[in-house]
Amino acid sequence: MTRSKRTRPVGLAFKQELARIALDSICPLYAVQKETKETVKYTQIAASVREVGLVEPLVVTSDKSEPDNYMLLDGHLRHAILLDMGEKYALCQISTDDEAFTYNKRISRLATIQEHKMILMAVRRGVPEERLARALNINIKTLQEKRRLLDGICPEAAELLKDKQVTLTSFRILRKMKPLRQIEAAELMVTMNKYTVNYARSLLAATPESQLVNPDKPKASKGVSRQQLEMMERESANLERELRLVEDTYGTDHLDLVLARGYVSKLISNRRIARYLEMHHTEFMPEFEKITETEALTSRT
Repeated sequence: MTRSKRTRPVGLAFKQELARIALDSICPLYAVQKETKETVKYTQIAASVREVGLVEPLVVTSDKSEPDNYMLLDGHLRHAILLDMGEKYALCQISTDDEAFTYNKRISRLATIQEHKMILMAVRRGVPEERLARALNINIKTLQEKRRLLDGICPEAAELLKDKQVTLTSFRILRKMKPLRQIEAAELMVTMNKYTVNYARSLLAATPESQLVNPDKPKASKGVSRQQLEMMERESANLERELRLVEDTYGTDHLDLVLARGYVSKLISNRRIARYLEMHHTEFMPEFEKITETEALTSRT
């Protein structure tokens, strides 16, 4: 029996070698506004580029209509900073895929963990800590803490939070938990889209002593009794179970609700059916009308 289809080779997403490309031949997808250039984050990146250089290359793809020109997929802030500095060339990574949305969806912006990795890379290249601190506009103590950011954090939790804006204090709190609990806490942060210090502290307070790195050391819970802590632990466990159930069925439930709402809307728009319901099932009409109004509002947003 012969095969009807041949296995297609998997192509590389990027060219293996970096290229030195003229900045004026790179076309950005959008212009960096003046308001953006006045933000703290932009100022930090600009200081880093001036002091350390370009740690991450720009990501470009060749313009199919003009092969000597390139479209900028990622690195718009760095591109604008280099132009403002009067630079003429930049090291670029050339993508074989020109879909910027697909690429950008998978990269991590200058989040806490990304900044940590950039600091480690710069230190390995021999950049002094004092120079790095000036580049990031922080003091030496904060820089050293950023270097040790993932000490005591399990790889799975770090992977979950790699592109999130999590504070240094939240990472300190996560270190007090054992690896499995760190993963649970990180999953809850991502699910709830909450990365604040207070939320991290509430997760720590709801963590059973058996899941703490140092269970003999009391958890900081001013004004909270032991009974309240135990209740929080039980509620936290119940919330996690409920979240798992919701995650498993959310897609199907949402599709069912959308289909049901559309069906009810069509029923109400039929005059004969509406008249029948008004005559024989008047209690249903107000609820059906609310569903129809909800659909109309949703379609307009």
